[in-house]
Amino acid sequence: MRCAELRAAVAIGVGMRPGATSTAILTAVRHVLDDTTLACLATIDRRADEPGLRAAADELGVPVRTFTAAELDAVAVPTPAARTKAAVGAAGVAEAAAVLAAKGGVLVRAKTIHGEVTVAVARLS
Repeated sequence: MRCAELRAAVAIGVGMRPGATSTAILTAVRHVLDDTTLACLATIDRRADEPGLRAAADELGVPVRTFTAAELDAVAVPTPAARTKAAVGAAGVAEAAAVLAAKGGVLVRAKTIHGEVTVAVARLS
């Protein structure tokens, strides 16, 4: 399911460590969601089957969109991280995934880190 097909206003990009719990992901998402409607969670493809991410998406009632490291790395992000680039092959996951899932929409909240979870928000274009 594509984010633009939904009646929603934002996509939230999620970067996380393997094994991040749904509670940790939900806490981070709810911290940045405000009163906007969520279209989807988005992340790097290697995290697609993380149980915590899937459970969080199920609880929120949204799909998970995933992107390859190359797709994410092609997006200029405001806060690139050399550590992330070395670990996954992209300068950023949360910000880039949010922008891609929002079909190139505007990043309205740069990445914020909440323990083992990083989130960023982009408005659907």
